[in-house]
Amino acid sequence: MATSGKHRTHLVWDWNGTLLDDIEAVLGATNAAFAEVDLAPLTLEQYRETYCVPIPKFYERLMGRLPTPAEWERMDGLFHRHYTERRDGCGLTAGAEEVLDRWKRAGGSHSLLSMYGHEHLVPVVRAYGIERHFVRVDGRTGPSGGSKAQHMARHFEVLGGIPPERAVVIGDAVDDAVAAAHVGARAVLYTGGSHSRSSLEAAGVPVVDTLAEAVALAGLMAD
Repeated sequence: MATSGKHRTHLVWDWNGTLLDDIEAVLGATNAAFAEVDLAPLTLEQYRETYCVPIPKFYERLMGRLPTPAEWERMDGLFHRHYTERRDGCGLTAGAEEVLDRWKRAGGSHSLLSMYGHEHLVPVVRAYGIERHFVRVDGRTGPSGGSKAQHMARHFEVLGGIPPERAVVIGDAVDDAVAAAHVGARAVLYTGGSHSRSSLEAAGVPVVDTLAEAVALAGLMAD
């Protein structure tokens, strides 16, 4: 981590719904998957009010019961197939590259931790031309659908001595705040992704509407 310049704070970024503006692709993939299992489609507002982690709980809210392991495996596979078909049409969130560059030039550092599968995440981030900004890019390993907390702990274990108390996690989900608290980092949540503002505010951490606001607030929180 940089120890000189304006910022010594390290930022841990989420990918889907935060740096990548893919909420419409996520909603489209969700509804396409739902159509194959006889669940009613959701509006964006309904999705944001209902979505939660672990994801089987999200399905429980819609089905009235937890999916069976076989149902979960099928629904998860359907979602990822439909999402992959839509992914290439997504762009970076407005201002993403600018805030990454500005923070790095000011002496701060970035890493990226996503629950998107690692083998898919790395080439996607590289294709958007922003891999150079990050000291590390980590995606999910192991089964999908769970919390980011344990992945966050492993992320810091391999970050090369960056302490969580000098870090701020920026993401679009309540689970990002949970994962940050799990390791002793702080968090800022962004409203452009998977959750409604009211859902994010229930996490008890700052909530913002742009990435520029998130980064500015992160500087005040940890410097």
